[in-house]
Amino acid sequence: MKSLPPRDKYFLRSLHQEIDLYDRKLAYLEKYVEFASTADRDEAAKRMLSKRKSLALTARKLAADGVEFDPSDLPRSFRVPEGAGAGQ
Repeated sequence: MKSLPPRDKYFLRSLHQEIDLYDRKLAYLEKYVEFASTADRDEAAKRMLSKRKSLALTARKLAADGVEFDPSDLPRSFRVPEGAGAGQ
């Protein structure tokens, strides 16, 4: 039987890093990668978004379960812009 890796702050940090990597890959795909058709581009983006969504769900669940993390380790897509949370 395969054991799961420990679900601690280090695991959560690596999840955040992987999510950030997928964010950068998606941005690169949209801006620089050429495809034969828009359907091919959409399919590639859909696969990446699916994997990223799975990672994001796991990361958010761990954070909700109380696994501590450093806010500076959050992926850019998870961060709240300055002043946005102040109701302005």
